[in-house]
Amino acid sequence: MASVLSRTLRVASLAGARAGTRVAAPSAPIFRPAVSLKFAARAFTVSRTIFDEQPRLRLGSPAPNFKAESTHGPIDFHEFIGDSWTILFSHPADFTPVCTTELGAFAQLEEEFKKRNTKLIGLSANGLDSHEKWIEDIEEVATNGGKVGFPILADPERKIAFLYDMVDHQDLTNIDTKGVAFTIRAVFIIDPNKKIRLTMLYPASTGRNTAEVLRVLDSLQTGDKAGVTTPINWVPGQDVIVPPSVSDKAAAAKFGEFKAVKPYLRYTKYPTELLNE
Repeated sequence: MASVLSRTLRVASLAGARAGTRVAAPSAPIFRPAVSLKFAARAFTVSRTIFDEQPRLRLGSPAPNFKAESTHGPIDFHEFIGDSWTILFSHPADFTPVCTTELGAFAQLEEEFKKRNTKLIGLSANGLDSHEKWIEDIEEVATNGGKVGFPILADPERKIAFLYDMVDHQDLTNIDTKGVAFTIRAVFIIDPNKKIRLTMLYPASTGRNTAEVLRVLDSLQTGDKAGVTTPINWVPGQDVIVPPSVSDKAAAAKFGEFKAVKPYLRYTKYPTELLNE
């Protein structure tokens, strides 16, 4: 017990130092075995997860790999991605109202994502038995008969949630009394090179916009293939922007005509020919 508590205090001191606070050593003697050991083990686990194991996820950084059970069987995440784009999205819990509407909406759009060589994979902080029963509800309330054809990861211990930083700060600070951190609504778009290309974080109270996820995917894929960027509220078919790094001469050779609103803001037609090459 003494070694566990001592190790915990060292981790807590490190956490306090990183947060700019001072952690005071307890006055001796301490002799509350059950309480101290329980708190020590929990504090050590949380601190180690947050400060030692959690990667810093940025746009362009590699998507961390993991292995987990899902409604489609065991999954190695990088193997699941393969040569496809992938959208990973998390949920606070099964049988919750907002999550049920979201999964139904993603199910209805799954064919559109497939047309874009994109796989969907959900995550909820419950076990497989709960997921299987929940899917029945999702398909029942989904409009237009949406079927959940993509896997839902089981993450009851929040291992993937911590790995991808899908946790609510308020719950994280209260974890010693609540036991497990709340998983928020996160969205990650990951490209075939296993690089994170987009992150979205929503509070648990707010449902996501699946049309926006699809729109951003279209923008990313258009940019990668045609070497363009997209303006505010852009949707496929609308004019795109010539990047500032491309000279006027190079832009004319690549895109043909373009319109310069400012020297740094030049529009050109949606590059259908380039996208179909």
